[in-house]
Amino acid sequence: MNAVATLIAPRTATLDEAAVQTAKAALVGLGADAGAPNWLAPGTACDLPFGNLAPEQAEAAIRHALTANRTGVALDIVAQPAATRRKRLLVADMESTIIEQEMLDELGDYVGLKDHIADITARAMNGEIDFKDAVRERVALLKGLNETVIDEVWQRATLMPGAAQLVGTMRANGAVCVLVSGGFRCFTGRVRSWIGFDDDRGNELEVVDGVMTGKVIEPILDKDSKLQALMAYAGEHRVPVAETMAVGDGANDLPMLLAAGLGVAFHAKAVVAAEARARVDHGDLTALLYAQGYRAAEFVG
Repeated sequence: MNAVATLIAPRTATLDEAAVQTAKAALVGLGADAGAPNWLAPGTACDLPFGNLAPEQAEAAIRHALTANRTGVALDIVAQPAATRRKRLLVADMESTIIEQEMLDELGDYVGLKDHIADITARAMNGEIDFKDAVRERVALLKGLNETVIDEVWQRATLMPGAAQLVGTMRANGAVCVLVSGGFRCFTGRVRSWIGFDDDRGNELEVVDGVMTGKVIEPILDKDSKLQALMAYAGEHRVPVAETMAVGDGANDLPMLLAAGLGVAFHAKAVVAAEARARVDHGDLTALLYAQGYRAAEFVG
Protein backbone atom coordinates (compact mmCIF):
# COMPACT_ATOMS: atom_id res chain seq x y z
CA MET A 1 0.00 0.00 0.00
CA ASN A 2 1.68 3.21 -1.12
CA ALA A 3 -0.92 5.73 0.04
CA VAL A 4 -3.16 6.46 3.01
CA ALA A 5 -6.46 8.24 3.55
CA THR A 6 -7.04 9.67 7.00
CA LEU A 7 -10.61 10.24 8.20
CA ILE A 8 -10.88 12.79 11.01
CA ALA A 9 -13.96 13.79 13.00
CA PRO A 10 -14.22 17.15 14.79
CA ARG A 11 -14.32 17.12 18.59
CA THR A 12 -18.08 17.58 18.55
CA ALA A 13 -18.69 14.39 16.56
CA THR A 14 -17.78 10.70 16.49
CA LEU A 15 -16.21 8.74 13.67
CA ASP A 16 -17.77 5.28 13.69
CA GLU A 17 -16.93 1.96 12.06
CA ALA A 18 -19.79 2.32 9.57
CA ALA A 19 -18.28 5.49 8.11
CA VAL A 20 -14.86 3.86 7.88
CA GLN A 21 -16.28 0.83 6.08
CA THR A 22 -18.19 3.11 3.70
CA ALA A 23 -14.93 4.85 2.87
CA LYS A 24 -13.11 1.56 2.37
CA ALA A 25 -15.85 0.27 0.08
CA ALA A 26 -15.57 3.43 -2.01
CA LEU A 27 -11.86 2.75 -2.56
CA VAL A 28 -12.43 -0.89 -3.45
CA GLY A 29 -15.22 0.16 -5.81
CA LEU A 30 -12.68 2.13 -7.85
CA GLY A 31 -10.35 -0.84 -8.08
CA ALA A 32 -8.00 0.18 -5.28
CA ASP A 33 -6.29 -2.23 -2.94
CA ALA A 34 -7.51 -1.27 0.54
CA GLY A 35 -5.93 -2.44 3.76
CA ALA A 36 -7.31 -2.84 7.26
CA PRO A 37 -8.35 0.35 9.08
CA ASN A 38 -5.80 1.66 11.58
CA TRP A 39 -7.36 3.74 14.36
CA LEU A 40 -5.18 6.67 15.45
CA ALA A 41 -7.75 7.80 18.02
CA PRO A 42 -10.89 5.72 18.62
CA GLY A 43 -13.97 7.63 17.54
CA THR A 44 -11.89 10.48 16.12
CA ALA A 45 -9.31 9.50 13.51
CA CYS A 46 -8.63 6.44 11.37
CA ASP A 47 -6.14 5.60 8.62
CA LEU A 48 -7.15 3.63 5.54
CA PRO A 49 -4.08 2.36 3.65
CA PHE A 50 -4.62 1.91 -0.08
CA GLY A 51 -2.85 1.39 -3.39
CA ASN A 52 -3.47 1.53 -7.13
CA LEU A 53 -5.40 4.80 -6.91
CA ALA A 54 -4.31 8.45 -6.98
CA PRO A 55 -4.78 10.23 -3.63
CA GLU A 56 -7.00 12.93 -5.13
CA GLN A 57 -9.27 10.27 -6.66
CA ALA A 58 -9.43 8.44 -3.34
CA GLU A 59 -10.38 11.57 -1.44
CA ALA A 60 -13.10 12.50 -3.93
CA ALA A 61 -14.52 8.97 -3.88
CA ILE A 62 -14.65 8.88 -0.08
CA ARG A 63 -16.31 12.28 0.14
CA HIS A 64 -18.93 11.24 -2.41
CA ALA A 65 -19.61 7.93 -0.67
CA LEU A 66 -19.99 9.48 2.77
CA THR A 67 -22.32 12.14 1.41
CA ALA A 68 -24.41 9.59 -0.49
CA ASN A 69 -24.69 7.39 2.59
CA ARG A 70 -25.64 10.37 4.77
CA THR A 71 -23.39 9.42 7.63
CA GLY A 72 -24.46 12.57 9.46
CA VAL A 73 -20.87 13.35 10.46
CA ALA A 74 -18.90 16.11 8.77
CA LEU A 75 -15.45 14.59 8.36
CA ASP A 76 -12.11 15.90 7.20
CA ILE A 77 -10.36 13.58 4.74
CA VAL A 78 -6.69 13.77 3.82
CA ALA A 79 -5.34 11.34 1.19
CA GLN A 80 -1.63 11.35 0.39
CA PRO A 81 1.43 9.18 -0.38
CA ALA A 82 2.36 7.16 2.69
CA ALA A 83 6.14 7.36 2.39
CA THR A 84 6.47 11.08 3.10
CA ARG A 85 3.46 11.74 5.32
CA ARG A 86 5.56 12.47 8.45
CA LYS A 87 6.84 16.02 7.94
CA ARG A 88 10.11 17.57 9.06
CA LEU A 89 9.21 21.24 8.48
CA LEU A 90 6.04 23.17 9.33
CA VAL A 91 5.45 26.67 7.94
CA ALA A 92 2.33 28.18 9.46
CA ASP A 93 0.31 31.31 8.91
CA MET A 94 -0.57 33.07 12.18
CA GLU A 95 -3.92 34.89 12.13
CA SER A 96 -7.07 32.78 11.86
CA THR A 97 -4.72 29.77 11.77
CA ILE A 98 -2.48 29.56 14.85
CA ILE A 99 -4.42 32.24 16.72
CA GLU A 100 -8.14 32.85 16.35
CA GLN A 101 -7.95 36.60 15.73
CA GLU A 102 -6.91 39.02 12.99
CA MET A 103 -4.83 41.41 15.07
CA LEU A 104 -5.07 44.41 12.73
CA ASP A 105 -8.85 44.15 13.01
CA GLU A 106 -8.49 44.18 16.80
CA LEU A 107 -6.23 47.24 16.65
CA GLY A 108 -8.92 48.89 14.54
CA ASP A 109 -11.15 48.79 17.60
CA TYR A 110 -8.94 51.46 19.17
CA VAL A 111 -9.70 53.92 16.38
CA GLY A 112 -13.38 52.97 16.06
CA LEU A 113 -12.83 51.28 12.70
CA LYS A 114 -12.79 47.57 13.50
CA ASP A 115 -15.62 46.65 11.10
CA HIS A 116 -14.15 48.73 8.28
CA ILE A 117 -10.68 47.25 8.72
CA ALA A 118 -12.14 43.74 9.06
CA ASP A 119 -13.93 44.20 5.72
CA ILE A 120 -10.64 45.10 4.03
CA THR A 121 -8.99 42.08 5.68
CA ALA A 122 -11.71 39.75 4.43
CA ARG A 123 -11.46 41.03 0.88
CA ALA A 124 -7.67 40.63 0.90
CA MET A 125 -7.88 37.09 2.32
CA ASN A 126 -10.43 36.19 -0.36
CA GLY A 127 -8.02 37.44 -3.02
CA GLU A 128 -10.36 40.23 -4.12
CA ILE A 129 -7.82 43.02 -3.59
CA ASP A 130 -4.03 43.26 -3.61
CA PHE A 131 -2.61 42.12 -0.27
CA LYS A 132 0.14 44.76 -0.06
CA ASP A 133 -2.30 47.57 -0.82
CA ALA A 134 -4.66 46.18 1.81
CA VAL A 135 -1.89 46.18 4.43
CA ARG A 136 -0.96 49.78 3.63
CA GLU A 137 -4.60 50.90 3.66
CA ARG A 138 -5.38 49.30 7.02
CA VAL A 139 -2.19 50.47 8.72
CA ALA A 140 -2.78 54.04 7.52
CA LEU A 141 -6.00 54.04 9.53
CA LEU A 142 -3.98 53.42 12.71
CA LYS A 143 -1.95 56.63 12.40
CA GLY A 144 -1.54 58.39 15.72
CA LEU A 145 -2.26 55.33 17.83
CA ASN A 146 0.04 54.94 20.84
CA GLU A 147 2.16 51.80 20.62
CA THR A 148 1.10 50.83 24.17
CA VAL A 149 -2.18 49.57 22.70
CA ILE A 150 -0.20 46.67 21.22
CA ASP A 151 0.20 45.27 24.73
CA GLU A 152 -3.48 45.85 25.43
CA VAL A 153 -4.77 44.25 22.24
CA TRP A 154 -2.45 41.28 22.71
CA GLN A 155 -4.61 40.29 25.70
CA ARG A 156 -7.36 39.41 23.20
CA ALA A 157 -5.25 36.78 21.45
CA THR A 158 -6.35 33.16 21.88
CA LEU A 159 -4.75 30.05 20.45
CA MET A 160 -6.57 28.04 17.83
CA PRO A 161 -7.53 24.68 19.35
CA GLY A 162 -4.80 22.16 18.62
CA ALA A 163 -2.11 24.78 17.90
CA ALA A 164 0.03 23.98 20.94
CA GLN A 165 -0.22 20.24 20.28
CA LEU A 166 0.68 20.67 16.61
CA VAL A 167 3.87 22.60 17.32
CA GLY A 168 4.78 20.70 20.48
CA THR A 169 4.37 17.27 18.89
CA MET A 170 6.20 18.08 15.68
CA ARG A 171 9.12 19.68 17.50
CA ALA A 172 9.31 16.78 19.96
CA ASN A 173 9.75 14.53 16.93
CA GLY A 174 12.53 16.57 15.39
CA ALA A 175 10.61 18.86 13.02
CA VAL A 176 11.34 22.56 12.56
CA CYS A 177 8.30 24.80 13.07
CA VAL A 178 8.20 28.38 11.82
CA LEU A 179 5.57 31.11 11.81
CA VAL A 180 5.38 33.18 8.62
CA SER A 181 2.72 35.87 8.70
CA GLY A 182 1.49 38.83 6.70
CA GLY A 183 0.71 40.21 10.15
CA PHE A 184 3.16 41.99 12.38
CA ARG A 185 6.30 41.05 14.29
CA CYS A 186 4.96 42.68 17.45
CA PHE A 187 2.56 39.71 17.51
CA THR A 188 4.44 36.93 15.71
CA GLY A 189 7.26 37.13 18.24
CA ARG A 190 4.82 36.68 21.10
CA VAL A 191 3.10 33.72 19.45
CA ARG A 192 6.50 32.18 18.75
CA SER A 193 7.40 32.38 22.44
CA TRP A 194 3.94 31.25 23.53
CA ILE A 195 3.97 27.82 21.92
CA GLY A 196 7.59 27.32 20.94
CA PHE A 197 8.01 28.02 17.22
CA ASP A 198 11.64 27.90 16.11
CA ASP A 199 11.44 31.16 14.18
CA ASP A 200 9.00 33.82 13.01
CA ARG A 201 8.68 36.26 10.15
CA GLY A 202 6.23 39.10 9.71
CA ASN A 203 5.79 42.73 8.78
CA GLU A 204 6.90 45.74 10.81
CA LEU A 205 4.76 48.67 11.93
CA GLU A 206 6.60 52.00 11.79
CA VAL A 207 6.62 53.62 15.22
CA VAL A 208 8.21 57.02 15.97
CA ASP A 209 8.42 58.38 19.52
CA GLY A 210 6.00 55.72 20.72
CA VAL A 211 3.34 56.57 18.13
CA MET A 212 2.28 54.65 15.02
CA THR A 213 2.96 56.65 11.88
CA GLY A 214 0.38 54.82 9.78
CA LYS A 215 3.11 53.27 7.65
CA VAL A 216 4.54 49.80 7.18
CA ILE A 217 8.28 49.32 6.97
CA GLU A 218 8.94 48.04 3.45
CA PRO A 219 9.25 45.50 1.93
CA ILE A 220 5.91 43.98 2.85
CA LEU A 221 5.80 40.23 3.45
CA ASP A 222 3.18 38.83 1.07
CA LYS A 223 2.25 35.59 -0.70
CA ASP A 224 5.51 35.49 -2.64
CA SER A 225 7.48 36.08 0.56
CA LYS A 226 5.69 33.15 2.22
CA LEU A 227 6.58 30.86 -0.66
CA GLN A 228 10.19 32.06 -0.53
CA ALA A 229 10.27 31.46 3.22
CA LEU A 230 9.07 27.86 2.77
CA MET A 231 11.82 27.18 0.27
CA ALA A 232 14.46 29.01 2.31
CA TYR A 233 13.71 27.11 5.51
CA ALA A 234 13.60 23.81 3.62
CA GLY A 235 16.99 24.57 2.12
CA GLU A 236 18.51 25.77 5.39
CA HIS A 237 17.43 22.64 7.24
CA ARG A 238 17.99 20.29 4.30
CA VAL A 239 14.40 19.12 4.25
CA PRO A 240 13.09 17.78 0.92
CA VAL A 241 10.01 19.71 -0.19
CA ALA A 242 8.00 16.47 -0.06
CA GLU A 243 8.63 16.43 3.70
CA THR A 244 7.31 19.95 4.33
CA MET A 245 3.89 21.04 5.55
CA ALA A 246 2.28 24.45 5.21
CA VAL A 247 -1.00 25.63 6.73
CA GLY A 248 -3.04 28.79 6.26
CA ASP A 249 -6.45 30.18 5.49
CA GLY A 250 -6.08 33.13 3.11
CA ALA A 251 -5.28 33.84 -0.52
CA ASN A 252 -1.79 35.04 0.45
CA ASP A 253 -1.09 31.52 1.77
CA LEU A 254 -2.02 29.71 -1.43
CA PRO A 255 1.39 29.68 -3.20
CA MET A 256 3.11 28.11 -0.20
CA LEU A 257 0.24 25.64 0.27
CA LEU A 258 0.55 24.50 -3.33
CA ALA A 259 4.34 24.19 -3.11
CA ALA A 260 4.57 22.28 0.19
CA GLY A 261 4.65 18.51 0.41
CA LEU A 262 1.31 18.80 2.19
CA GLY A 263 -0.39 22.19 2.02
CA VAL A 264 -3.44 22.39 4.25
CA ALA A 265 -6.20 24.96 3.81
CA PHE A 266 -7.42 25.37 7.38
CA HIS A 267 -11.03 26.59 7.73
CA ALA A 268 -10.03 28.55 4.68
CA LYS A 269 -11.59 31.10 2.40
CA ALA A 270 -13.45 29.51 -0.52
CA VAL A 271 -10.83 30.38 -3.14
CA VAL A 272 -8.12 28.74 -1.04
CA ALA A 273 -10.09 25.61 -0.09
CA ALA A 274 -10.96 25.05 -3.74
CA GLU A 275 -7.33 24.99 -4.88
CA ALA A 276 -5.38 23.50 -1.96
CA ARG A 277 -4.56 19.81 -2.16
CA ALA A 278 -5.65 19.19 1.43
CA ARG A 279 -8.25 20.94 3.55
CA VAL A 280 -9.48 20.87 7.13
CA ASP A 281 -12.97 22.31 7.27
CA HIS A 282 -14.33 20.83 10.48
CA GLY A 283 -11.61 19.74 12.91
CA ASP A 284 -8.94 21.65 14.80
CA LEU A 285 -5.20 21.76 14.20
CA THR A 286 -4.64 18.29 15.65
CA ALA A 287 -6.04 17.11 12.29
CA LEU A 288 -2.60 17.98 10.88
CA LEU A 289 -1.04 15.53 13.32
CA TYR A 290 -3.47 12.75 12.46
CA ALA A 291 -2.71 13.43 8.79
CA GLN A 292 0.92 12.66 9.58
CA GLY A 293 0.05 9.39 11.29
CA TYR A 294 0.49 10.51 14.88
CA ARG A 295 -1.71 8.78 17.43
CA ALA A 296 -3.55 10.85 20.02
CA ALA A 297 -1.42 9.26 22.74
CA GLU A 298 1.69 10.73 21.09
CA PHE A 299 0.51 14.35 21.23
CA VAL A 300 2.68 16.82 23.15
CA GLY A 301 1.60 20.23 24.36
